[in-house]
Amino acid sequence: MATPEGFSEFVLARQAALLRTAYLLTGHAQDAEDLVQVALVKVVPQWRRISDNPEPYVRRVMVNENISRWRRRRWREHTTDDLPEVLAHDPDHAELLAVRHALAALAPRQRAVLVLRYYEGLSEAEIASTLGIAPGTVKSQARDGLARLRQALPAEEGVEALGVRR
Repeated sequence: MATPEGFSEFVLARQAALLRTAYLLTGHAQDAEDLVQVALVKVVPQWRRISDNPEPYVRRVMVNENISRWRRRRWREHTTDDLPEVLAHDPDHAELLAVRHALAALAPRQRAVLVLRYYEGLSEAEIASTLGIAPGTVKSQARDGLARLRQALPAEEGVEALGVRR
């Protein structure tokens, strides 16, 4: 699988999962596509070394790149006199939108830990390895992130939308 064809096979097989993770990290479809593309470009030179188990490496590149993008963007905010049009959302999606907004309000590392834990189903050890942090940091980031989600979301929506029991 250390061949260029192996890389293509990996991308085709895991594209949807990578896009889903990127979307949950960024909160925007276009940003998610860009994030996956940038991560894959950064992974290509390392392909021979990681081809046996590339997904954790790709996820880590995505998380690190997303944090870097977030840091760069927060200083580039511009004010404007014209507000964008507000889209009417289907009321059936209100809970999903509330969760998405609450996730977007979290710090990038907290968001990454919660996305990898509750959407990707990774263990604390796998998350620690992916993010390059200690397992204790994973636990504290998850605890703090869930606490902030509980504060931000009404009781009926809560973190149950993430599949987490209170």
